[in-house]
Amino acid sequence: MLRGFPNMKFIRPVAIAFAVATVVISCRSEEEGQIIDLQNMPMQTVEGMNAVQSKNGVLQMRMESDLMQRYDNDSLSYELFPSGFKVFAYDSEGNLETQIESDVAKHTSFKGKDNKKETWEAFGNVVITNFKKGERLETDTLYWNREAAVIHTHTLVKMYSPQGFMQGYGMESDEMARNAHILKPFDSYGVISRDSSAVAYTDTVNFIGPRAR
Repeated sequence: MLRGFPNMKFIRPVAIAFAVATVVISCRSEEEGQIIDLQNMPMQTVEGMNAVQSKNGVLQMRMESDLMQRYDNDSLSYELFPSGFKVFAYDSEGNLETQIESDVAKHTSFKGKDNKKETWEAFGNVVITNFKKGERLETDTLYWNREAAVIHTHTLVKMYSPQGFMQGYGMESDEMARNAHILKPFDSYGVISRDSSAVAYTDTVNFIGPRAR
């Protein structure tokens, strides 16, 4: 036994075990590396995204999401919002008019001959609110054509408004949800007359209150 190394017999088995473990770990790393498909990995990840669009100093649109993942391939690129998505649209005076929110959203930009084409899709618990009209629409899937400034869906839609309740399949509207139209309505009802004591709808989002005297 060498002086200064009283546990030499113990060190050798440990060293051998360490060498074997290193080989096993290396083999595992190579195997896992072969499974990973880089094309399915996000090229960019942003947490707490907050994007703003304005014109001449007036706020037009704002987008919020807890997580944005950007993917890219030869034919298209897309941003995925898997943790929720919100869009806030403002009128010409900068007041919040419309809000759209969903569980998941996807923005796709095409390449090549369709390089100017883009699509927006929202999925899961989609809620569209127009605060000025006091209308709220609920659906499961929504498509937004930003170039044509329209939103639409083919799925079940429920609309709540001061005029009553409507539901049906399919909906078309401008992107501000000012003229939402249900294509195939069923089992809907409207408010024919109003009680004089009823409280009129108030835009609670942009409401400031009475002017101070």
